[in-house]
Amino acid sequence: MPHAIRLYETGGPEVMRWEEVGVGETAANEARVRHEAVGLNFIDIYFRSGRYPLALPSGLGLEGAGIVEAVGSAVTDIQVGDRVAYAGGPPGAYADVRNIPADRLVKLPDSIDFKTAAAMMLQGMTAQYLLRRTFRVQANDTILIQAAAGGVGLIVCQWAKALGATVIGTVSSDEKAALAKAHGCDYPIIYTREDFVARVKEITRGEGVSVVYDSVGADTFTKSLDCLRPLGMMVTFGQSAGPVAPVDTQELSKRGSLFLTRPTLFTYVAKRADLLASAQELFEMVASGKVKIEVNQTYALKDAAQAHIDLAARKTTGSTILLP
Repeated sequence: MPHAIRLYETGGPEVMRWEEVGVGETAANEARVRHEAVGLNFIDIYFRSGRYPLALPSGLGLEGAGIVEAVGSAVTDIQVGDRVAYAGGPPGAYADVRNIPADRLVKLPDSIDFKTAAAMMLQGMTAQYLLRRTFRVQANDTILIQAAAGGVGLIVCQWAKALGATVIGTVSSDEKAALAKAHGCDYPIIYTREDFVARVKEITRGEGVSVVYDSVGADTFTKSLDCLRPLGMMVTFGQSAGPVAPVDTQELSKRGSLFLTRPTLFTYVAKRADLLASAQELFEMVASGKVKIEVNQTYALKDAAQAHIDLAARKTTGSTILLP
């Protein structure tokens, strides 16, 4: 009998239960995937804690990689035996095996193993839309990425550097600064002992950066705005430190007619054509060696609660995966 993490209430890591589950037959538009690896992401904490709404009881997790065991009658482009990965769809990736809408699955190239795939889909496609669609980074741009040593951060640093941009990133320690620098961050700023606004202005000779990518939220939002050049773009794509307070749009005006957006991956890949294009560009960057996916932590799937504790405490770097 397969197992999965189930939620019957929202709250701390202790609300996650490791239980035997029935999978059932695939619906017409579904495929059954046996996971080889599952991705861990901060959005999982938002769902588990109740910050993002979740219909209970529920599974948890939005990212996984594995082998297709069965397909529904209406599925045509995914077959039994395919190596696949996904990021998105209904929560439920924290499971040995699950049924999932087949249009959310992407076939894996032979060059990408399951562990890498589970670690890269959500974070990598997030980096793709941030850098290539939300604000299309060019070679003459200087960017700021908050949490540069995290999963998305390390990918953004490498990808932006490959595009020819100058990359500034914030980190919390010397160890994370060294990690970010090794992955393309030209100027890691240790925010625990440096004023990152002053340092950004120093690095850019008072001009400010073209774009800030900020997944931290409450603790950094206003200072991130202060790092932008006139007509720069503030991209707030997460809230690991808590939600951003309501914004007076005059703050954007007086800082130089700034742009502000709150994108999500799920909007950018809602259409299957966009999902496939995003995944293909990510696969090409990884295959080329320009982006390396760092799987720095591995937990047993049944120990997902401990993984959540460590992620929330910022004890992790790069990507983390859970193994069934």
